[in-house]
Amino acid sequence: MSHSQHPVEPDDDALLVLRVGEGDVAAYRELVRRYAAKLSRFAARLLRDATEAEDIVQETFLRLWQRASEYEPKARVTTWLHRITHNLAVDRLRARRTQPLPDDEEMPTSARQATLLDEKRRVVALEAALSALPERQASAIVLVHLHGLTGAEAAEVLGVGVEAVESLLSRGRRALRSELSGLEKAEGSAP
Repeated sequence: MSHSQHPVEPDDDALLVLRVGEGDVAAYRELVRRYAAKLSRFAARLLRDATEAEDIVQETFLRLWQRASEYEPKARVTTWLHRITHNLAVDRLRARRTQPLPDDEEMPTSARQATLLDEKRRVVALEAALSALPERQASAIVLVHLHGLTGAEAAEVLGVGVEAVESLLSRGRRALRSELSGLEKAEGSAP
């Protein structure tokens, strides 16, 4: 493959964005392939709605297409895309009220169903506990612990300093432990 065909390397995200800025559809598709699923999971955790998350990711990639020529490689592309997704999700959260989670489940009829139901309840409890956190604490936890971004990358996404991210993580973890402990106690006292 010649250099004029722009070979795709694992560390060439910035070059891909610059190519998108020149109207390169193949570069755009490669960035979508690399990051759409990850950004969708991130948005779904923030919004607690997979359909809305997909809308947010589509808007993120639309903005990538529209603004790629303005991109300056000061931050990693993945950080830039997470920041766009985060900002769009926060705007969506502010525009709507969260819906309560359904709590009426049928009793399982087998051990496997009981295990699946127990796992689902844990996930729902974690999602509920995350949604009870202030938005920045929840975002910091999702970015660092669930998406594997560094503190510096999370700081870039959230538009705060690294120390602020560490503080958000510390307060968020404490609040999560407290919230999840309260849920366990409530479940233990339920009939």
